[in-house]
Amino acid sequence: MSVTEEEFLKSYDASEYERPSVTVDLVLMSVKEGQLVAMLQRRPDHPFKGQWALPGGFIALNESVDDTAKRLLLAKAQMEDCFLEQLYTFGETGRDPRTRVLSIVYFALLPLHRFESALDHRPDLMLAKLAVPWTGETGGPILASDANGETLALAFDHSEILGLAVKRLRGRLDYSPIAFALLPNRFTLRELQMVHEAILGTELNKPAFRRRMLDKGWIKATGKKESGKTFRPAELYQLKQKD
Repeated sequence: MSVTEEEFLKSYDASEYERPSVTVDLVLMSVKEGQLVAMLQRRPDHPFKGQWALPGGFIALNESVDDTAKRLLLAKAQMEDCFLEQLYTFGETGRDPRTRVLSIVYFALLPLHRFESALDHRPDLMLAKLAVPWTGETGGPILASDANGETLALAFDHSEILGLAVKRLRGRLDYSPIAFALLPNRFTLRELQMVHEAILGTELNKPAFRRRMLDKGWIKATGKKESGKTFRPAELYQLKQKD
């Protein structure tokens, strides 16, 4: 005898199946003094108590994944109105010693000033310098260090998560204007090149870089010069708006 869907759902027992826990982690990156940085938070509890980790937390049963990301962005990073995009889902067994945990990672590039309020009021937060031990888009774990250059012990698999974020970011530089999220509305070509060099971890040929940026058609001259310079102020550019 067949049953209706309503009858099936009333008798359904979800406890018959094992279920993993699910978290959201946030990769919030910027460029500081010509170096790629990311926000980290010192863990107050076990596991990995006292170590540094990406801001994150468990998904509540009554909220969507996107809503969890927004909640954690405000609660952990003291930010809101920030465009987040999903980077990847990390689900290797053993990545969390407590239980089986999947992590949905969100990613954002932000100008440096967006971090100021949180860093001023939360001593458990820092912008860690990122050192990438591989070239190009090789991929793999990366290192994080504090302002004194001391290497930080990262919790869970967050070194691998940061590494994938850098790999994806490098891969998108040449076909999308993603790097402009790190710049003010008006910027010099020197500032644009500095951001690209920080992300790529290498110096770029100045004439070739500028020619490539102009040929892509992403930017346009504003007709204005940078202020506060006593010697040959550079021309200011801006990102072209989509039609």
